[in-house]
Amino acid sequence: MREPVADTLQISSTDKEEQYVHAVYNEIAAHFSDTRFKPWPVIERYLLALPVGSLGADIGCGNGKYLGVRTGDIFMMGTDRSSSLVDICRSRNFECLVSDGLDLPYRQGAFDFAISIAVIHHFSSEERRKDAVRELLRVIRPGGTVLVFVWALEQHGKRKFDENTQDVLVPWVVPVGSRAESEERVYQRYYHLFREGELPSLFQQVGGNVIEEIGYDRDN
Repeated sequence: MREPVADTLQISSTDKEEQYVHAVYNEIAAHFSDTRFKPWPVIERYLLALPVGSLGADIGCGNGKYLGVRTGDIFMMGTDRSSSLVDICRSRNFECLVSDGLDLPYRQGAFDFAISIAVIHHFSSEERRKDAVRELLRVIRPGGTVLVFVWALEQHGKRKFDENTQDVLVPWVVPVGSRAESEERVYQRYYHLFREGELPSLFQQVGGNVIEEIGYDRDN
């Protein structure tokens, strides 16, 4: 595995996300999707425990692996900023559209629940991360629930980060032979690594004061 490097890019937040998030995921979508096929158990348990008839949203749905967890008795809609990933979702007959997580195309209180899995850490300023959380809370009805996962700075697995560096570029390697690639290609993705306690603090700052559970799972 190639090591992450500190983000020292002196460009605007929107340009950084466009170059090191949006453009990258459009390029790596097919290979990324090939590696994303099994739901994380904790997220699967959350979805399976929802009441029959629940209406939900997967914000930053990737290839739609969570949209297919429970299709018989709840309904989920997906959004993602990557048009290539949305195309993959649609090819699997999931309800999905291209949308920025800072401006979701849903009315206030539209959903019973929402999930945001490995998404908010791609926003490159604190204010934009707050705006992403505000949008999640906006589209949930009173009494609804939100499940959010982000990458942790303090990781317990093989990957280790400099505890003094929260903003990094993490390589994604597309190997030779993958999807007819004739040579290895490396793409850099922007991540903000969350310190312990930072995510619940972010929710509390924007009015999400009822936090049912905080945990650590698979370095998230």
